[in-house]
Amino acid sequence: MVFISESTSPEQSGRHATLEAGLRRAFPLLQFLADAAAWAIAVPLTTFLRYDMRLDPLNEAGVLATVAVAIVLQGLVGLGLGLYRRRYHYGSFDEVRVLGFCIAIVAVATSVLARGFGGSLIPRSVPVLAGFLALVAAVVCRYVARLVEDRNRRPPVDGSEPIVVFGAGDAGNQITRTLLRSPHSPYRPVALLDDDPRLARLQRNGLRVRGVGADALDVAASHGARSVLVAIPSITGERLRLFAAPLLDAGLHVLVLPPVDELLGEVRASDIRPVTVADLLGRHPADVDTAAIAGYITGRRVLVTGAGGSIGSELCRQLQSFEPRTLVMLDRDESGLHGTQLELEGRALLDSPSLVLADIRDRDRVFQVFQQHRPEVVFHAAALKHLTLLELHPTEAWKTNVLGTHHVLEAAEAAGVARFVNVSTDKAADPTSVLGFVKRICERLTADVADRTGLPYVSVRFGNVLGTRGSMLGVFERQIREGGPITVTDPDVSRYFMTPAEAVALTIQAGAIGRPGEVLVLDMGEPVRIAEVAARLAEQSSSDVSIVYTGLRPGEKQHEVLLGAGEVDERPNHPLISQVPVTPLGFDDARAACTVDGRLVLSATSFEVAAGLGLGEADRSSSAMMVADDGDG
Repeated sequence: MVFISESTSPEQSGRHATLEAGLRRAFPLLQFLADAAAWAIAVPLTTFLRYDMRLDPLNEAGVLATVAVAIVLQGLVGLGLGLYRRRYHYGSFDEVRVLGFCIAIVAVATSVLARGFGGSLIPRSVPVLAGFLALVAAVVCRYVARLVEDRNRRPPVDGSEPIVVFGAGDAGNQITRTLLRSPHSPYRPVALLDDDPRLARLQRNGLRVRGVGADALDVAASHGARSVLVAIPSITGERLRLFAAPLLDAGLHVLVLPPVDELLGEVRASDIRPVTVADLLGRHPADVDTAAIAGYITGRRVLVTGAGGSIGSELCRQLQSFEPRTLVMLDRDESGLHGTQLELEGRALLDSPSLVLADIRDRDRVFQVFQQHRPEVVFHAAALKHLTLLELHPTEAWKTNVLGTHHVLEAAEAAGVARFVNVSTDKAADPTSVLGFVKRICERLTADVADRTGLPYVSVRFGNVLGTRGSMLGVFERQIREGGPITVTDPDVSRYFMTPAEAVALTIQAGAIGRPGEVLVLDMGEPVRIAEVAARLAEQSSSDVSIVYTGLRPGEKQHEVLLGAGEVDERPNHPLISQVPVTPLGFDDARAACTVDGRLVLSATSFEVAAGLGLGEADRSSSAMMVADDGDG
């Protein structure tokens, strides 16, 4: 291979290109000549050794004839197997395997020839011995050529950044090999780290494992590296945080590879990116039983409400991989549907009958859609979700989250939907906000239909999802871009976090294992202090960004919980999913709890009664009125 420097003139570049093209055309011939030389050396040498290094018994004509036959057969068999047709990369395992097969055929053929002449040409044992020697010589030749090629491909010391690679497994081996064979790579691996004691002192691609993850700072300093690449795509957020914290504090750059489910084929240099707070908070490896999912999705008619939202669009993306018969995507936001179709199909003409523009507040329209498409499985992700805004406008929360969910449940029951998954939130556990109250009511409405039909109508409860619209990280990053400050409600406030892909994967899994009327609570690990996230982002910022504490807003909790009072954490089917029975609540009873003199009255008392918290009379009398409005519920 010829490499051209930036200072090469156009005339020189043209000559180099012509030379390289000529070498490529002549390479099969050169390859054959090298293998022929291996036979030309192996046959006389093994014959000489067979005669105890005496020349007198040697039949020179017989040796030359055997060499000629071996070379001709090597060429013919090699052409037939594609060895000299550039079918295999030179020096690859595939080529060496074919080479061994080719030499074995030649050795057997020359052995038959030697026996046919009664050993007068060459001793009958020589072809087998010569075959082994020829194979060794041909493999050594290829190995040396690969070493030269790899050395020429290595990124230059002056033009690449030295990095330490944490992870000597398959991904680490792939990315190290890729970087060391890319002359224009911005990174140059200089050492390996791995916590597996079986890999201690292991050498891969010319690099040795120099220690474990805890040694990263020392190894980086001794090799002049300012960056550490975490080459473990399945690493958890907690483990990544523990590993990255001292490195980031010391001013080193931490690089990562995408999670396993985002990798396409082999790991590439373009997959490397700086670690983000999303990596440090998420990256839980989802243990999803794809066979169970395929059983209730594949070949079925599936409908997703809120398909244009962050969770809904990710639901559609993952559901599509299980090949449903039809995937109906419903939303009232035409821009959201446009984005979802663009992501799924690479086009967004909005002309597909599977895209449905509808508002779940409109009962007649919802029934029309369900009767038209007759879904068998429904994922209900449509909802209003911003806590503070719903505290100011609780009737809107009622109309969309409660009344809208009621319409969808009614339509699903009428259309004979066999399985229904309602997307809820951790704020429904011991609710203190309008969002939490209405979501808890929706869980109970779903359980009521399950109780009436005996079908697996279930709810799924999880916390904050990274990267969704209006999520904390997006707000913080925008505040940093604008120069700060970062606003945090309280120094001790904590929240649970998941990545969208993780939340949706476990939501789909929950639909496969949920029993009628249950709420399935997804395990999101340990809660994370928001102040720590803000501090980490501020440290990574190139500018001086301050953090301002604004105080908890109405309805907000300092610490969220995943299970409410009286809910027991039982995980009979999946280690990351708790299954909790829910007390059914009919819609008429929910509306009655929130109605006074024929008017919809949404107060702390009415919400708490509808949510099933069972307040005493003294508590009810002291509850403050939220709003009294002429609702259409």
